[in-house]
Amino acid sequence: MARLFVESLTTIDCAVLDPLRGLAGNSLVVDVELGGALDDQSMVLDFRDVKQRLKRAIDDAVDHRLLVPRRLASVGLHLTGKRCALAFEAAAGAYEYLAPAVAVAALDTARITPTVLVQFLLPRVASVLPRSVDDVVLKLRTANPRGAVYHYTHGLQKHGGHCQRLGHGHRSRVCIHVDGRRDAVLEREWAAVWDGVHLGTRQDLLECHAGQLRFGYDSGEGRYELAVPEARCRLIDGPSTVERLAEHIAQTLAQQHRGQCIEVRAYEGTGKGGLASARI
Repeated sequence: MARLFVESLTTIDCAVLDPLRGLAGNSLVVDVELGGALDDQSMVLDFRDVKQRLKRAIDDAVDHRLLVPRRLASVGLHLTGKRCALAFEAAAGAYEYLAPAVAVAALDTARITPTVLVQFLLPRVASVLPRSVDDVVLKLRTANPRGAVYHYTHGLQKHGGHCQRLGHGHRSRVCIHVDGRRDAVLEREWAAVWDGVHLGTRQDLLECHAGQLRFGYDSGEGRYELAVPEARCRLIDGPSTVERLAEHIAQTLAQQHRGQCIEVRAYEGTGKGGLASARI
């Protein structure tokens, strides 16, 4: 049997319901191996087709979605037509979610793990492959394995793509330089502040009641609302694009380190992000 591989085929930027942390953003890099008979080009499958077919199948299934463990007792999920309603109790507090059904992927499990996610994806990937490909291996690995990282969720109302989905998330790295020198302590401190939180846009805040913040907006896909524990949220002025997040970090740290130049490299998932600098 001939085999091929593609590293970093795609990155899954998603959110996961976790019984301890609540709503947690994550980013997972997907590597793939395919095995089968060679075609008339002496290929298992043209790399162009691998990248187009498999990437689309994976992205459509889980990218920029909230991954819901349907069997978790504290999850109440109702899918009606093109809408979904979700209530979730975690150790971190209570969450509520109203969204188009396309923003959610429900998995038949009590806990979302990389192994469970691979099993969910395999039949979807296999369905877009020719019969000559009879072995598929998917491997998920953590994006940004080194350095200070934080897991966050957000949503961008005006985005024309999947980033409009309120409640999707990322696992992101942050690099901070003070007067040209890397400051790993500041990086860890900032990552701790934003780890496991929802970065909510202040203009999208609908109400604050009983220890919960409720956000909502209408986007191209439809109506979104998300209620999160106040302690698991940080408010941002303006849209929570990674460019804005980098500016927010730089300006906040410049206030704390007056007279020094703060440079921030904030990632959104893996391999991309925003740059900002500030001095006060």
